[in-house]
Amino acid sequence: MKKLGNQKGLTLIEVIIASAVFAAIAVSVFIALVVSTRTTASVNEETTAESLTRSALEIVKQCGYDATNNPPSYQDPLDHRKICLETMNIPNGYDIVVTAERLDPEGDGTGNDDGIQKVTVKAYHDGELAVSTEGYKVIRLK
Repeated sequence: MKKLGNQKGLTLIEVIIASAVFAAIAVSVFIALVVSTRTTASVNEETTAESLTRSALEIVKQCGYDATNNPPSYQDPLDHRKICLETMNIPNGYDIVVTAERLDPEGDGTGNDDGIQKVTVKAYHDGELAVSTEGYKVIRLK
């Protein structure tokens, strides 16, 4: 292409290359934003689930000690929000399941109660296990 005088301009190839570079950068930024958003949502979900399990474990530790049932029961099997966890504000989409088992440090069988139980609290988000936390409940002697 012949230039007239001092005319300067871009060729079609230069414009296409510049557009392609700009598009590649824009796509990279968009992908980074999508990944960042998903990661943030996942971290928030896990943080909420962990907070729920720790709160539920502390509430169960404050509940009365179940020395009669084997396994011990701190939660209504039909409505997981009842019994000890009635006061918990469980967000929609989350569910808390509490299980307990008698421990036998004296070695005389779990039929009686040695005053210590292993409590497991599991938080589910949208039906999938998000976090599981374990702790121990001991009988409070007066």
